[in-house]
Amino acid sequence: MLFLIQYDRRAGRIVSLERFTNDQRLMAGEARLDLEIELQRRSQNHEVVVLEAASEEALRKTHGRYFDDVEHLLAAALAV
Repeated sequence: MLFLIQYDRRAGRIVSLERFTNDQRLMAGEARLDLEIELQRRSQNHEVVVLEAASEEALRKTHGRYFDDVEHLLAAALAV
């Protein structure tokens, strides 16, 4: 499964998350490019990525920073 994520770094939150099947790899790439072009046009500095994972649960484990709030991430970093 593929996940297209738009992430607002400043706010520390996901703006949008779209799912694609592995057969829709090309569609996911095109959607990423379209989103990046739109964000550039609006001068929004958001991170846009396409990530592959077996499930959303697996994605949350491997890329937790997209799903955890800023306070939780800061507390985890300070605990190390």
